[in-house]
Formats: sequence, structure tokens, C-alpha cells
Amino acid sequence: MDQMTQIGQQPDQKYGWYVVFVLILAYTISYVDRQILTLMVEPIKASLHISDVQVSLLHGFAFAIFYTLLGVPIARLADRYRRVSIITTGVFVWSAMTALCGITRNFTQLFIARIGVGVGEAALSPAAYSMLADYFDKKTLPKAMSVYTGAIYLGAGLALIAGGALIGLVPAIELPMVGHMEPWQTVFLVVGAPGLLIGLLVATLREPVRRGAGTEKAAFPSLGELFAYIAHRGRTYGLLIFGFAASGLMWNGATAWIATFFIRHFGYTAPQIGLIFGVMLLVIGTGSIAVGGWIASALRARGAADANVSVGILSAALALPFGVAAPLVHDASMSLLLFALFVFGGAMPYGCAAAAFQEITPNRMRAQVSSIYFLGLNLAGIGLGPTVVALFTEKLFQGPQAIGSALSLTIGLSAALSVLLLSLARRPYRATLAAMENG
Repeated sequence: MDQMTQIGQQPDQKYGWYVVFVLILAYTISYVDRQILTLMVEPIKASLHISDVQVSLLHGFAFAIFYTLLGVPIARLADRYRRVSIITTGVFVWSAMTALCGITRNFTQLFIARIGVGVGEAALSPAAYSMLADYFDKKTLPKAMSVYTGAIYLGAGLALIAGGALIGLVPAIELPMVGHMEPWQTVFLVVGAPGLLIGLLVATLREPVRRGAGTEKAAFPSLGELFAYIAHRGRTYGLLIFGFAASGLMWNGATAWIATFFIRHFGYTAPQIGLIFGVMLLVIGTGSIAVGGWIASALRARGAADANVSVGILSAALALPFGVAAPLVHDASMSLLLFALFVFGGAMPYGCAAAAFQEITPNRMRAQVSSIYFLGLNLAGIGLGPTVVALFTEKLFQGPQAIGSALSLTIGLSAALSVLLLSLARRPYRATLAAMENG
């Protein structure tokens, strides 16, 4: 087991920021491995003879199903045992499975390999959130969570930039015992390798002392106690989970297909749009989530108990008009500008969302509650988001060139739903937080 819990011990925030840096490296490489498929839609379709819907299943459902289903049992381990070891194991697993994607020969094999990527990545964020909550106080935690979560956009941006460059540079090759490999297969091999080094670095981190949880033996809850705690505060947790899940559907549905939209609609090559959209995610997305954390910390310092939820509302409200308009304009430069504004709005809330759940959850339930939040967020976002866009494209608008209309409809519906649900969550969230702080 990990170190004995000590109530009231002050966290080592200086070392905590080093932990944030190392976890950012892990989260970044996880998103590179997860998102690299985005730029390779057309060559994978041509090589494996599959449809947009099948590609969406590879991008979303295959990854999300075990990523979400294994989240709770892995999180229970993280709330009880050494979180550093759990994260290290996860890094090794997802990196190996990403490389394995490169030697697959058909849809079924690639689907199974993508499941393996999701299994490994399920170990990261619930355990990371729990660790960071032990390293930072409530005023600093939103900033730390936002900096860590900013790796989403750093990784997605690097996946597009590096992926586009690799697709343009890597030729088809022949490997002993493997045979012929298309460029997209080689890209999977290349991006999977760095994770093994990152895993070794994660293994050197110190396990933080758990704060505010009582003794280990007495404080670790049963599953019944966990779900009873959540059910007693069901309105708060339900509205938060579904509100941020709607935001995740908007974000993941859009980012899975924006590059393909520019390739199909405006004639961009994969390297061209990979560089442009990659830089957009890297710079604007990372900056936006930092702004969200700064806003939440500033509001929290001024007494706004629901600051983290307010940032979620602001995010979806900003993203909605720009995301609806961007795929419908007929000028490529204007579309890129509108998508840049969409990215600024849509990228903002996820560090604050993570902090919101940590604030209202006892220490020994934090990783498990985070995994339940991820269950909703990723089933809706990663699992359904890309497929909703693909289904709108093929079934409602009936043609691959109509992907812009499908993007606009998906963004509009999901962003509006997120604003509504998170607005309803503010009052019960404040009440739940007050009850917890008052003991």
C-alpha cells in the first residue's frame, strides 16, 4: 500500500509542479497516440476498404469502450494503492498497443489494437487527478489541473503537426517478419515508441501523502458506500457529468473531423491542414485552458464557490456560435478563423471540470469519482462524438461532402445542451460544496 494518510499535512507544491510537468509529458504522449488517427482517415479508408462510420468507430468507440469501462476498477486501485505504479503501467500498455496498430492488416485487428490503447490510457487521469489534489490547495488546484489538462491540446496539436509531417515523409516500407507496411502503419510504430521512455520517467515520481482522508483502513469506501455518496448528491453529480459530457461530445465530434472537412471541402493536403490545425490546437487550446484555470482561480479567491462550473458554461456558450458557423462558410480563411474562435471557447473547461469533482469528493473517492466522470465524458465525447458526425454525414445529409453540415449540427445541439445542464448544476453544486466544507 501507499504511504499512511496524514490529515492536515501541508502539500509540497514546489515538487507538485514538477509532478505536473512529468504528468503533462505522459498526457501529451497519450493524446498523440490517441489522436494520430485523425489525419490518416483517407489512407486508412483506402487501405482497409472501410467507411466513414467504421473510421469513427476506430477513432471513438474502440478506444472509449474499455477506456471507460475499466476506469472505475482501475480508479479503485488508485484510491487504495500506489498511484505512480498504476500510471507507469498504463503508459507502457498504451504505448505498446499504439505500436501494435502499425502491424494490423484489417479493420478487426486495428479495432482490437485501439481497444488496447484505451485500456492503457484508462490508468492515467483518475490517478493523476487524485495525486494533484494531494499536492495543491483548493485555490491553486484549478490552475494545476488546467495546466495538466492543457496536455490534451498540446498532444492533439503535436499529433496533427507531427502526423502530417510523417505522412508526407514516411514511405511504404518492408519489414522482416511483418512484410509490406503503408506509411500510415509506420506512423503508428513511430509515435508509439517515445511512450516507453516517458513511462520510465513517471516511475521515478514520489507518491504523495494522502491528505484529509483519515486512516487508510477506515477511510477506504466500499463500492456501496461510493455509490451511496454519489446518489445522495445525485442532482449535483448528474448535472455535472452530463453537462460536461455534452461539452465533450461537441469537442471530440468536431476535432475528429475538422481536418477531414478541410481536406474534402477546400482541397487541403493532410500535411497542410495538420500543420495549421495542429498549431491552432497547440497554441490556442493550451492557452484557452490556462485562461479557464486563471478565471476559475480568480473567481474562487473572490468567494465564487461555483467558479469551476461557471467556466464550463462560459466555454460552451463561446464555442457554440463560432462552431456552428465555421463549417458553413465558403471561404477557407474565414472558416479557419471561426474554428480558431471555436477552439478558444471549446478548449477552456476541462481543467476546471476536473477540479470541480475533486472539490466535492472525499479523498479516498476522488479517483473513482473522476473515473465515473470520465465514463460519461468519454462515452459521449470519444465514443459517440465522432460517430454522431459520421452518421449525420452518411444518413441525414447522405454524402461525404456534407460533413460540414454534420459538424455544424453536432456542435450546435451539444453546446446548447451543455450550457443548459451546467447552468442547472450551479445551485446544487454550491450546496454540496458548502455541506462538505462544513463537515
